[in-house]
Amino acid sequence: MIKTRAIVLHAFKFGENKLMVELFTEAQGRVTFASHLSKSAKARVKKQYFQPFSVLDIEYDYRQKTTIQTFNNVAIAYPLSSIPFEPFKLSISLFLAEFTTYATHGEQTNVPLFGYIASSIEWLDRCSTAFSNFHLVYIVHLLRFLGFYPNLEDYTEGCYFDLRSGCYAPIMPTHRDFLAPQDTALIATFSRMNYANMHLFKMSHAERNRFCDLVLDYYTLHLPKFPELKSLRVLRELF
Repeated sequence: MIKTRAIVLHAFKFGENKLMVELFTEAQGRVTFASHLSKSAKARVKKQYFQPFSVLDIEYDYRQKTTIQTFNNVAIAYPLSSIPFEPFKLSISLFLAEFTTYATHGEQTNVPLFGYIASSIEWLDRCSTAFSNFHLVYIVHLLRFLGFYPNLEDYTEGCYFDLRSGCYAPIMPTHRDFLAPQDTALIATFSRMNYANMHLFKMSHAERNRFCDLVLDYYTLHLPKFPELKSLRVLRELF
């Protein structure tokens, strides 16, 4: 029997009355669950629990020989007070949940990573203003927990950024996977951001979208089969 906190990444209906749910759990990393849907108000497991980026308390009997687990009990661990009801925050959470689904694919137990995602969700839910850069800060700092965070020290004006090695380069690399000095300066700016100070960095709509593209290219280069994200289009329009 395992009791753990879990973050909902993706859920989809399977058949007439079954829901498949992808979770990132504190105890075991990525785990897939199947849940029967019930319309009864007394049902222990309710469909509304599985909105993307919901933080849950779950119980289940872990079975090693199956890839799909079954819930014994599910409850809300952290009730979201603003994300589900504010369109801009909801759009960010849907994008980041989709992004995290692919970025953590196959991830085993990683308590620091779970803590980062959970605390980020709580931060966004509590924040009242100036969160336009939130998704960008999130995807950059997530790299620290995945093992390929770039070396962003020793920036000098006019240098290049080698996407393969994750380092600044004083001269143009001989391969094609690098950023020109203008984009490298954007990387250097965002590397100084965190949730507490991101409101101090004034970015244009174009700069924000350009930086998002650059970081997603970096993920694509370092994570096999990292796809084009469906929710990105909406985010581009809003931020």
